[in-house]
Amino acid sequence: MVEAITATYVQQDADWAITVSGQGKELTARAPGIIAARDRADQLVEQLAGGGRTTVVHLINGSALDFTSAYMTARLTLPKLPPLEVPPPGSVPKQQTAEKVEKPAEKKPVLPTGKQLPKEVEEPKPVAEPAPEVETKTPAKPARA
Repeated sequence: MVEAITATYVQQDADWAITVSGQGKELTARAPGIIAARDRADQLVEQLAGGGRTTVVHLINGSALDFTSAYMTARLTLPKLPPLEVPPPGSVPKQQTAEKVEKPAEKKPVLPTGKQLPKEVEEPKPVAEPAPEVETKTPAKPARA
């Protein structure tokens, strides 16, 4: 029978203290944030189990549901980003102006005489009109009584 390994998380200010226990051993560590703490717990479980198949129970305040709720909230919460700055209408960002100035004027390459296109282009020949379509009717089938 496989013994379950227990990973217990305790929040201490901004950090988390992790205790992983099982198979008669106990390992501890600290990590900044619940996501990093969960990753660190996985590393401790590897040390404890030695790469074998294990069952790990993650607990906060003795509850696996509390751990799952805190972990998933942290994973699914978007980071706070500064608001986007929208330039006033009609203004051009500095990057675009600098790019236009830095580019030299592009010149068309000179082709060798044999590779140049002819100066005159012939008028396209009119396309022959297709023959009119002939309608074909199939005889009507007699109605059954």
